[in-house]
Amino acid sequence: MKIKDIKAFPINVGSGSQLVIKIETDTGIYGWGASGISGRELAVVGAIKHFKPLLIGKNPMQIEAIWQDLYRGQYFEGGRVLTAAISAIDIALYDIKGKALGVPVYELLGGKQRDFVECFASVRFSSLEELLRLSKGLIKEGWTMLRLAPAEFEAQENQSIFEPRESISIIAEWLIALRKEVGTKITIGIDYHSRLNQAETYSFMKRMPEGTIDFIEEPIRDENPGAYQNLRKLIDVPFAIGEEFSSKWQFLPFIEQDITQYARVDVCNVGGLTEAKKVASLAEAHYIDLMPHNPLGPICTAATIHLAAACSNFSWLEEVNTGAHVITNDPKFYPVQHKLQGSRYPVIDTPGLGVEVDEEYAAKNEFKLVEIPRLYKNDGSLTNW
Repeated sequence: MKIKDIKAFPINVGSGSQLVIKIETDTGIYGWGASGISGRELAVVGAIKHFKPLLIGKNPMQIEAIWQDLYRGQYFEGGRVLTAAISAIDIALYDIKGKALGVPVYELLGGKQRDFVECFASVRFSSLEELLRLSKGLIKEGWTMLRLAPAEFEAQENQSIFEPRESISIIAEWLIALRKEVGTKITIGIDYHSRLNQAETYSFMKRMPEGTIDFIEEPIRDENPGAYQNLRKLIDVPFAIGEEFSSKWQFLPFIEQDITQYARVDVCNVGGLTEAKKVASLAEAHYIDLMPHNPLGPICTAATIHLAAACSNFSWLEEVNTGAHVITNDPKFYPVQHKLQGSRYPVIDTPGLGVEVDEEYAAKNEFKLVEIPRLYKNDGSLTNW
């Protein structure tokens, strides 16, 4: 079996953008993969164009060898654009190999260790009323873990203004009210999306009684492990870090120095299943569970389900399709995909990933660039979204 062609499809799904790829072989077996860099799809398409001549004629079953060639076979190795392209290719190769052998991808990773993959619900809110309504609705549906995404600035007349100190004062009060409403059995985490600095994160945590939240996700940017190490000394709530990491090497200091307590690995960014499995092993040696990042479409979801099924150290998978504001799994693009049952995905035995893309529909839809919003402080300076 040899690789015959690689096709890239940047697509708009819901209000967002995705990039899916198809690798075809001379036997007729093909595989689907996906990149995880939302908003920079065309840059990844460019990287895939560079990789394509290196892949044509290769044996798609030699996944690790191909990974090493794509990553190390260049002088400027690594970086998020390149590893996003490698991720998409790697996932598609696993899909091909699973289909060729007639087994689900998790069998290629050591076999399944669980029958279902538990998820957390994403709750994006801009008011206390919305936070309480959405949270109680999800709990009534059976969700026991809520990851909160505060967007209180969207309730303002000018939605592009974000002042950290104003935000932490408001959100701390709202979280105290939420915990009082839902009790102690529900797990609650919050994603501040790197909008704070060290001092603001400390102030935020000190405003809430012990037990209000169970973890905080990436309150500050992740480029400097030392900054997180200092913050780790100041607060005693677990961290969830790593969704932007593009290699096991980026994870290494956060794991080895016990900075993070949940590894937010993104299979479609970190280098695919080949690299994600290695991150899982590093985390396992430090008794750290995976809490995979999964904000895009069904291919990333499927790949992560297979990873979670094969790893012992897994906690929850991110599920963003828990509110009307997010649609990433449009069946017009993805007629075959894994189906959520309550708050979990069953681990199914379909050969390969278990996802199909309507290639014709994807090809005929005009792709439009999607930029993330920009946030500014009152003085006009840019801050993080």
